[in-house]
Amino acid sequence: MLGHSHRRQFLKRVSQGTLLASLGPALAVDLGLTSPAFAAESAEGAALNFGDMESLVCLMQETPVERLQSTVVQKLGEGTSLKTLVAAAALANARTFGGEDYIGFHTFMAMSPALSMSSMMPKGQEALPVLKVLYRNTNRIQEFGGRASEALQQLAVARSETATPTQLHDAIRSKEMEKAEQLLASMTATDARSALEALLPAVQDNPEVHRTVLPYRAWDMQKIVGTEHALTLLRQSLHYCVKAEPHRRAEWDEHGKMLTSLIDEYHLNAKSAGTRTADDAFFNELSTVFAAGTPEDAAKAAANALAEGFDPAVIGEAISHAASRLVLVDGGRLPQWEDRLKPAGSVHGDSVGVHASDSANAWRNMARVCQGQSQFACLMIGAWQIARDRSYPGNLLKEPLPAKHHVDRVVGSTAEELLAQMDTAVTNNMQGQATAIAHRFGQLKLPADALFSCLLKYAVSEDGALHAEKYFQTVRDDFLSTRESARWQHLCALARVTASEYGKPAAGQQEARELLKVS
Repeated sequence: MLGHSHRRQFLKRVSQGTLLASLGPALAVDLGLTSPAFAAESAEGAALNFGDMESLVCLMQETPVERLQSTVVQKLGEGTSLKTLVAAAALANARTFGGEDYIGFHTFMAMSPALSMSSMMPKGQEALPVLKVLYRNTNRIQEFGGRASEALQQLAVARSETATPTQLHDAIRSKEMEKAEQLLASMTATDARSALEALLPAVQDNPEVHRTVLPYRAWDMQKIVGTEHALTLLRQSLHYCVKAEPHRRAEWDEHGKMLTSLIDEYHLNAKSAGTRTADDAFFNELSTVFAAGTPEDAAKAAANALAEGFDPAVIGEAISHAASRLVLVDGGRLPQWEDRLKPAGSVHGDSVGVHASDSANAWRNMARVCQGQSQFACLMIGAWQIARDRSYPGNLLKEPLPAKHHVDRVVGSTAEELLAQMDTAVTNNMQGQATAIAHRFGQLKLPADALFSCLLKYAVSEDGALHAEKYFQTVRDDFLSTRESARWQHLCALARVTASEYGKPAAGQQEARELLKVS
């Protein structure tokens, strides 16, 4: 039985929902009952409702996981697109976890990459990467408590002309979740891009991989779920930052001071983004500073390049290149840190190189979205972060893979010969040999798509310790946006990670293959 106060809240939600349904979304907006960006986020304390998507979102939350894949395959047969299913899963994830659960937000960050991977799959197998992530998503939602444990409820959106990034940052630092959400809602209602920029100072307080990557993946998800859900998506990053505040350390304040100091020192306040291109010599020099210098030197090198008018894309390209090098110098997981999915010597999952690559990719992509000082700050903190990541405890090799003895063992010159050797290297966890084969592939200028397809099948079939989809998309994105002379380092890194992760099949994939009738 509902108590009196709960019954009143329930009837209020029902009456409001009935009114909005009868008016239609366009008239409701005209009358001021909802904002166009937040039609589902208008009654504070009520459950989020996603309108036409609601039934599919509930399906992703409520279908018993043992029946999920057969239900999804049935939906596909009835004409529901993979994109629509991913959109529903993303909204179910955001509503349930709100960026507050480790497995939950990793699963969210894998969704857009899984959909992208589906377009590269052989005919008849397009749904496999999506099914893999949807299975993980529903399973975790139900472990988390399902609809009874949803982290995000509706907000009563009130536009405020005075909402500023400083106010938002202060509210986050004060752990005032309700106030911070209202400020973010007001900003997003006016301009979603400016709302993302307003979030970034809090993200930059402690640039660790999850805090860094989540806002970019949330922003990127709009192309799948629609811009009308921008607030729901960005609230995940806000929740992550607020929930981290009890662990604040003194050094968190240093990042903002560093950025302010560099902006002043290099007079970036008065500068617009440059368009200057970089030759290979400058690119390699910049990448080397990011890969081998101190965090302070790396941030200064980025600031100096921006001040000299180099295109921000050049700095982003060099940051990602330095990060992929870190994959190739990683000595592997130490024995004291091994677990069931990540044995000693492995470099997949939450390895320093994979984390650095995902972070670098996020910063360079957010720099493409942002403008002015926000764009510059993304690149300076991105450079600082990759240099800092290299100093984490672990064992680094003196030189990046592949070593000469790996390269000397590669035979053949055709794509077919090298792909057969890659399959052997991957299925035997031969990380160094896999990098050598990818290196030779690039030297011979063989089709990159053939190698991506070879590695893709393992990114789908293997568990990957929560990172397979995201990292695959990171590498493909970085490869396609890196100059020809340097891009193959990214594929060498992916080959190594693929060989590392082989041997731990993904949950639900065998059932998915049987349902799709593929071997």
